[in-house]
Amino acid sequence: MLTGPDPQTLRSAVALAARAPSIHNTQPWRWLHGDTSLHLYADAARLLPATDPDGRDLLLSCGAVLHHLQVAAAASGWATKVQRFPNPAQPDHLASVEFLPREPVRDDVALAAAIQRRRTDRRRYTSWPVPADLLDDLARTAGVFGTVLMPATDPDDRYQLVKALAEASVRQEADVAYAAELATWTGRSPFVTEGVPATNIPAERRHGDTTMRAFPNGQLTEQADHWEDDAGELLVLATAADTVDARLRAGEAMSAVLLWATDFRMATCPLSQVLEVEATRNLVRDRVLDGFGVPQIVLRVGWAPVNAAPLPATPRRPIDDILGRQQP
Repeated sequence: MLTGPDPQTLRSAVALAARAPSIHNTQPWRWLHGDTSLHLYADAARLLPATDPDGRDLLLSCGAVLHHLQVAAAASGWATKVQRFPNPAQPDHLASVEFLPREPVRDDVALAAAIQRRRTDRRRYTSWPVPADLLDDLARTAGVFGTVLMPATDPDDRYQLVKALAEASVRQEADVAYAAELATWTGRSPFVTEGVPATNIPAERRHGDTTMRAFPNGQLTEQADHWEDDAGELLVLATAADTVDARLRAGEAMSAVLLWATDFRMATCPLSQVLEVEATRNLVRDRVLDGFGVPQIVLRVGWAPVNAAPLPATPRRPIDDILGRQQP
């Protein structure tokens, strides 16, 4: 009796899922497969202690790969049943996934195709506004996962958010350990299997009012006209609580929002820096969310210039490094 994908289909799904975004492209996950299920584990060895001391970014990254896996499986004809944190005695065991045959529908195929096209685009966006109904669609997508996606379209909300972004940058850049960690994982050769290559990092780090993280050794050329305003929108993804389950689900919601935005041909970029610093995370909670909810990630969305060169895909670890057999 068929109880799940054949080995090659499973490997292909895991490889596609591994295209998920992660903090500094650390890819802090590993998968173990049994006879009838697949299991996601956090790879604590890839935690960034200076950047992500409480593991928030790590769990968001793992939530993203979990959702990517569900998308990849659905496009291959398999529905998924996910149990999050199935073993309280193993906190790094984040999810177990079982498979049921199901005919793919158009949205399954579209989202799987978006996985291949999605890039973290840190470049300047154009002055084309993002329609309000499109932002509403993305908010509804996040709501499926029990999260809230709030566009910072109100001028005061936007001001408070970009102010917190700038303050977080100043605070982190004053930390020697953070600078060393950033230099280790970013500005790398494109031939490595992890980290952010220099070819994906623009030299410019401020777009309109938005301060981006200062990565070293950026080699990506900007092609947008600098006289043109950057109309990128900033969206705050929040949860009601700040539990590990809420963070994992926030990562799944982030993945879904990014993929649907990519399907709409939008440019996207997760901005985690403002929430990696406790003081600025509290500012976002109190001044942008008015004290309701816990901010988990900020997403920047907009439209890339029509003449912008396609971004290269960032490297990924070999499939055998992230997928293994579960021991009986």
